[in-house]
Amino acid sequence: MNIRINKLIALCLVGCALVFNASAQQASTGAAPATNYNSSEAFGPLFYTQNGNEFRSANGAPGAKYWQNRVDYNITASLDETKNMVSGTVTITYKNNSPDKLPYLWLQLDQNTFKENSRGAQITPSRSRYGAQGEKFDGGYKINNVSVSQKTAAVKFTSIIEDTRMQIRLDQPMAANGDIVTVKMDYSYIVPKEGSDRTGHLTTQNGEIFAIAQWFPRMCVYDDVLGWNTLPYWGGGEFYCEYGDITYAITAPATHIVMGSGELLNPQEVFTAEQLKRWNAAKLSDATVHIRSAEEVTDPKSRPAKDKLTWKFKIINARDAAWASSKAFVLDAARINFPSGRKGLAVSAQPIESNGADGYGRGVEYVKSSIEHYSTKWFEYPYPMAVNVATNIGGMEYPGIVFCGWKAKKGAAWGVIDHEFGHSWFPMIVGSNERKYGWMDEGFNTFINGISAQNFNNGEYKPRVTDMNRVGKGAIGNLALDNIMLMPDGMQERNIGINLYSKPGWGLNILRDQILGEDRFDYAFRQYIKNWAFKHPTPFDFFRSMENGAGEDLAWFWRSWFLNNWKMDQGIASVAAVKKDDKLTGYNITVVNLEKMPMPIILQVKTKSGKTDMIKIPVDVWMKNSTWTVSYPTTDEVVSVTLDPNKVLPDSNPDNNTWTASAN
Repeated sequence: MNIRINKLIALCLVGCALVFNASAQQASTGAAPATNYNSSEAFGPLFYTQNGNEFRSANGAPGAKYWQNRVDYNITASLDETKNMVSGTVTITYKNNSPDKLPYLWLQLDQNTFKENSRGAQITPSRSRYGAQGEKFDGGYKINNVSVSQKTAAVKFTSIIEDTRMQIRLDQPMAANGDIVTVKMDYSYIVPKEGSDRTGHLTTQNGEIFAIAQWFPRMCVYDDVLGWNTLPYWGGGEFYCEYGDITYAITAPATHIVMGSGELLNPQEVFTAEQLKRWNAAKLSDATVHIRSAEEVTDPKSRPAKDKLTWKFKIINARDAAWASSKAFVLDAARINFPSGRKGLAVSAQPIESNGADGYGRGVEYVKSSIEHYSTKWFEYPYPMAVNVATNIGGMEYPGIVFCGWKAKKGAAWGVIDHEFGHSWFPMIVGSNERKYGWMDEGFNTFINGISAQNFNNGEYKPRVTDMNRVGKGAIGNLALDNIMLMPDGMQERNIGINLYSKPGWGLNILRDQILGEDRFDYAFRQYIKNWAFKHPTPFDFFRSMENGAGEDLAWFWRSWFLNNWKMDQGIASVAAVKKDDKLTGYNITVVNLEKMPMPIILQVKTKSGKTDMIKIPVDVWMKNSTWTVSYPTTDEVVSVTLDPNKVLPDSNPDNNTWTASAN
């Protein structure tokens, strides 16, 4: 999900070539400056408290007996635009692949957070973006005709609803290792105007835009980590869903265009003859094709002359589905080219107010570029369509479809589309638990967005380089900013931008650019994505995957950046000339580690003759030391020494990073 982040802390990729063959030795003389650094704490043993097992391997990949349950949905629903109501019937086919008997099932009823007395409504501040923005309406699900069956035979059960969860208590437990039950129910709810900035409806000059998400009862995840994952939906945290196939049919006024997750199965039934011709032409075109132009939006002939139409969709091996419906849509599309040779369709739907070349008139171009880039760089996008919808939601992602703020222009429009479609990889493909670990989707996505932005259109919207020293002074180790590992709903809302987006993104940049290098990082990261595609990794699965793929013990980094809220501060303690027979042979440059976070040493040395050397010493020197002396051989007088000259590390006190001969 996209949120506004202070420009000071916006993610940018940073690069710095650091090459120098230098010798180094431990400082052996002089009193060490006062320091908060503790090498045994930073590099302590026993980082992993559990060994790998047959379900989750020590190398960070799913184990030989890894399992996860499966859920398929078949939904028929209708939109009543006069009542702002969605009503439908959902048939849930649930397969228990676990080794456990299941005497009860848990479902998510996310719309219930919009009930007047829900837990979310009671704890969410009135000015928070995670409620219904003070709207008064009859929110939440109305559920009827619940039934449970096995092989067409009815199953006895009882059920309860507690806030945003529903428990179905089975008279006889589901058997382990493959048992299947079918749950069916009718439901309806009123669509909130601004539902936690994730679902809602927007009034435009040509009609309402409905962005419909969290729109049907969904199964909770049952996994080998916690069993049933039943955290309430309070509004701040996002989602954790099982994978399966979702087949759905949406009946809406015929004046509307409906776009949704997956493949549109019946375009010939819902488009005019001319629109169908253009739709098929777009599948063969790398340039944007206008399926319904801005000029046609107010033309009644641009929609079939019927009362209602049913749009049919299917998405395979997905964790969720969403859709949007409006009579105000301009509709554009173009072909997506995948590395495997497969083709897809990039789609953008927006009101005419958002349609200019400075806005979502370039939406298809942005969608196509993002999907093609991420597919080539990391893992191929699995779905047949990628749909952007401009509406009153700042930015929200679902498999195959995203909702983006309708007023975004230029770089902001590119940025929100690229960010939301980056989520196709985290968490839509790599299915982490967003409800608990928001950084595993937002932070990873923020990181890959930086690379994508540099790639798009020769850097048209290339981000500015972040001054990590400045970040280190304000955002890293700041006790007021909570901790990355807190679940989103447990964080101060004002800290979410740092903790879920920026800090994990910065951390991955440092890991890639300053610690592992691009080749090793990218290889390990791709392996992580490949291993956990359509599965459920934990933070420690990610840590293990990166260590094994890159061949590096990174426990010190995970401790510093993710598990703790530590500061970094390296300083130049001294620069001393070394002479032999009264002739200059070099300098001993002593660096001290003053705070808890270790990082590599990056030194820039300038000499009187104009020579500049960059020296990089690996983080290993801090395994048993709080000071380190770098031996710099030269017969040329050194005039200045600077730590981290390009400001790529989060040094909280850059004032002690520079030594000059004139000042000493």
